[in-house]
Amino acid sequence: MLLTPDNKLKKLIVIGDRVLIRPSKPDERTNTGLYLPPGIQEREKVQQGIIIKAGPGYAIPMPVENESWKPEEEQVKYIPLQAKEGDLAIFLVSGATEVMYEGEKYFIVPQGAILMLERDEDF
Repeated sequence: MLLTPDNKLKKLIVIGDRVLIRPSKPDERTNTGLYLPPGIQEREKVQQGIIIKAGPGYAIPMPVENESWKPEEEQVKYIPLQAKEGDLAIFLVSGATEVMYEGEKYFIVPQGAILMLERDEDF
């Protein structure tokens, strides 16, 4: 389930360098055949899932300048994340936070806990 305009998940705002991931079922395999073997998932050291929403990235604070002639601009800029909505992510469960939202399980994962991404892109 990806984010759509009428989707209940559009109310959620992911903060900073975090992503919201819907975990895959244990036997779920991607189109390219990537999946985690049951032994790995049973130990729950790593997990896989689809990124549903991504935060804006790593915040870079802007220097404070008191120059009244300059126009007002946003005080925070962001370095965007590598992870994007729709990517399959393999991530460390120890770095993730499990949440339930409207009866479904999700993980909030910082980009640093993501080990690998699979992205469907036509090159």
